[in-house]
Amino acid sequence: MTRAAIVLLADTETKEGLGRMSNALTTVREFKDEDQEVTLIFDGAGTKWIGELSDPDHKYSGHFESVKDEVEGACAYCARAFGVKDEVQESGVELLGDFEGHPSLAKLVGQGYQVITF
Repeated sequence: MTRAAIVLLADTETKEGLGRMSNALTTVREFKDEDQEVTLIFDGAGTKWIGELSDPDHKYSGHFESVKDEVEGACAYCARAFGVKDEVQESGVELLGDFEGHPSLAKLVGQGYQVITF
């Protein structure tokens, strides 16, 4: 069985970042629909998307909700650095800090996940 870890790093401030976020969510949905093991991690500036996508008025809120059960969490260090820690926690997304305050990609690779970044 395929195991994929989708890591969203894109910022919220550009159309390019919006496209990367949309592609990340679509990729998660594709793996999910194919009954493949998938997890989504928000890292770097990507942590800012959680608050945006948690707003029911956001264009991609429904898309986010459709894959929210596949969200492993968000980088604790980056959520603090980008000032979105409270928004992440309010959304119910777990803060991850396995390696120096960041999610451990080495752990995921060791568990057989292929890491795909957006």
